[in-house]
Amino acid sequence: MNTDAALTIAITTGEPAGVGPELTAVALAHEVRKRWPEARFVVLGDRDLLQQCGLASAGDGIEIEHHALAVPVEIGKLNAANGCYVLNLLDVAIDGTLDGRFDAIVTAPLQKSTINDAGVPFTGHTEYLAERTNTPRVVMMLAGSSEKPLRVALATTHLPLKDVSAALSIDGLVETLQIIDHDLRAHFGLARPRILVTGLNPHAGENGYLGREEIDVITPALERARALGIDAPGPYPADTLFQLRYLKDTDCVLAMFHDQGLPVLKYATFGEGINVTLGLPIIRTSVDHGTALDLAGTGRADAGSMIAAIDAAVTMARHKRGV
Repeated sequence: MNTDAALTIAITTGEPAGVGPELTAVALAHEVRKRWPEARFVVLGDRDLLQQCGLASAGDGIEIEHHALAVPVEIGKLNAANGCYVLNLLDVAIDGTLDGRFDAIVTAPLQKSTINDAGVPFTGHTEYLAERTNTPRVVMMLAGSSEKPLRVALATTHLPLKDVSAALSIDGLVETLQIIDHDLRAHFGLARPRILVTGLNPHAGENGYLGREEIDVITPALERARALGIDAPGPYPADTLFQLRYLKDTDCVLAMFHDQGLPVLKYATFGEGINVTLGLPIIRTSVDHGTALDLAGTGRADAGSMIAAIDAAVTMARHKRGV
């Protein structure tokens, strides 16, 4: 990669009937260009659709890389005929980042059902990125903006609650902590990240009376991680951990399952938060919300999360390049 070249960020515009294309246009037209005048942004999507959303075709560090829709879009209405179009945007961004053409990817929201209805089995962005980059383990981390820097990573992601306990293992938790520790150092510039770890059960198991996962799995994993030089205290009861006195000197919280950590983070940061996939060989950030079909085309969708996701992608790419 040419370290003298301008940072180049690919933006996939996601579900064409949703808010992704317009939020991309709003974000680039205003705040992002002021914050990162030295960066170059390549927006992947249908040129006519993006121009209708207010994005100029080129200039001022912004380029539209045209990929034609399969069928015309009716804003707010899903159409499975465009499912493969959405997936193609993601493939182009992944390949371009692996090849060094892009320094990072920012993904606007997509609709999983549309891709599945198009005949392509699809679980989500995170799982697809892991598969396409041959990454055996990735970690989902949601984060607030620079003004609300709370970060929450997940030991498990989209699982039924009844399956969470069986999905936790000592080796898996250690590997997850290693990924978080490495990426917070490499992409966020943190010299020695502090990662607070929740228990799984109420009151972190109450010394085994409310479950033994803390004793049999989580505590041994934390002991092994600390022996590797990772600052990972815990396990803490999740219902009391999210207080300023614990979080003020903390860089990340590792929660055991999706709805243990994310409701707190989204309550504190929704509309300004981002999703970051840790552990990949490439940088990927995203918004913290879905396609918002009911808001598409109304002008009422808030671009705050898209702006924050682009900010994070540029910042992480700068750390990776050492600039």
